[in-house]
Amino acid sequence: MSAQIFAQEATQERAENARLSSFVGALALGDLVKSTLGPKGMNKILQSVGTGEITVTNDGATILKSIPLDNPAAKILVNISKVQDDEVGDGTTSVCVLAAELLREAEKLVEMRIHPQTIVEGYRIASTAALRALDSSATDNSSNPAAFRKDLFNIARTTLSSKVLSADKDYFANLAVDAVLRLKGSTNLDNIQIIKKVGGKLTDSYLDDGFILDKRIGTNSPKRLENAKILIANTSMDTDKIKVFGARVRVQGTGQLAELERAEREKMKAKVEKIKAHGINCFINRQLIYNYPESLLSEAGIVNIEHADFEGVERLALVTGGEIASTFDKPELVKLGHCDLIEEVMIGEDRLIRFSGVSAGEACTVVLRGATSQMVDEAERSLHDALSVLSQTVKETRVVLGGGCAEMSMSKEVDEEARKTSGKRALATEAFARALRQLPTILANNAGLDSSELVSQLRAAHQRGDKDAGLDLFQGKVTSMREMGVTESYKLKRQVVLSASEASELILRVDDVLKSAPRRREAH
Repeated sequence: MSAQIFAQEATQERAENARLSSFVGALALGDLVKSTLGPKGMNKILQSVGTGEITVTNDGATILKSIPLDNPAAKILVNISKVQDDEVGDGTTSVCVLAAELLREAEKLVEMRIHPQTIVEGYRIASTAALRALDSSATDNSSNPAAFRKDLFNIARTTLSSKVLSADKDYFANLAVDAVLRLKGSTNLDNIQIIKKVGGKLTDSYLDDGFILDKRIGTNSPKRLENAKILIANTSMDTDKIKVFGARVRVQGTGQLAELERAEREKMKAKVEKIKAHGINCFINRQLIYNYPESLLSEAGIVNIEHADFEGVERLALVTGGEIASTFDKPELVKLGHCDLIEEVMIGEDRLIRFSGVSAGEACTVVLRGATSQMVDEAERSLHDALSVLSQTVKETRVVLGGGCAEMSMSKEVDEEARKTSGKRALATEAFARALRQLPTILANNAGLDSSELVSQLRAAHQRGDKDAGLDLFQGKVTSMREMGVTESYKLKRQVVLSASEASELILRVDDVLKSAPRRREAH
């Protein structure tokens, strides 16, 4: 009998059991998200137990982030979808599903008594071949602006067709492409602000070429200001108390109290004078501005905006080219923000402030409308995916075809590689090709089509040399993806294959799962 070497509550799962629990966890997670894949994917409702808050989404990363998991292998899949979200912004479901399918194939091979290390070697050979095929099928139109814009538009349409915005995908694809082209090649999406206002319908959303702040202009200030010089501050503009910490002030009569108040007002007045010395005509503060300083600023003809929350202030500094100031003693060192026009606009029922002609010409705001807050939230997630992918594509300009076309051409190349490979590794390489073919199969299943029939037709088409054949899920047939304009980013597909094969290798190499109880704190 083996001696108990572990402390209480620590458990060990060995060899077969450990591998089994890894496979089970990963497959369960893959099965959970695979129904959200593709243009006919379904949504999931996530309800948090504590707050009862409801999220309706089909964004892989959001679903996986929101689920508390206990299985270590499942957590690894959540991490790769997170990385995919940070790196490319879309393809989070694909990467999780592909990793799960690779492990499903690996499980069969392990049952055939093939060593996990052999499977890993086979997968390595296969992923190299798959990426080679992806490389050769990619096209690059960056030298032709009109064709490149069409590529970007098609990528946005393809990304949005699997989301809540699919009904109006042309409208939103145009909106996303316009926003990203304004960035002029930067991948800093902070310049694109998204404001959500419930009400109206999705197509009431629009792109505004200024910056919109969800606040009101202070009372007594003009509601329109041209050629603005803006001081952006984070400072307290409540009546500055004469700060005598930890002391109690006793006064003999109201006269002395009035003196204290006068001192406070003088202090505030001095602060306002310092602010006026910057030669500005608009003062925006992150904190509140009390009545007295507000009236002083208004008298000086300075438009004041209070309580612009932190993100608003940060973004405003970024797009107007200013800096956030906290002290006002050296006006010559403070960078002011500039814009051509500040005005109040009405969106739905609310008044907001719009800054047009900001110095960062790439800045713009997308105003999203929708029937419910869940709808608007999901629209924001969908748009974020599209914007992220587009901004990455502007950098890495190659594109590949979607609709299962890229996966099928990769699996064809991997199959050919498997024939040249000797030994048991060939079985693993073939398994990789089968896992790749699962993606078009899942797309077809989600659309309620006969997947085995369609995918075998698609495979035959690729063997015949129709390199642009893919699945038209609306007509239920195999057709040219180039003609349909179903385009995806090369970087996205490459990242999916890389991440999924690395994650599955990582899980395959596991032969022990050790769980230990947290160390208890000693009672003093």
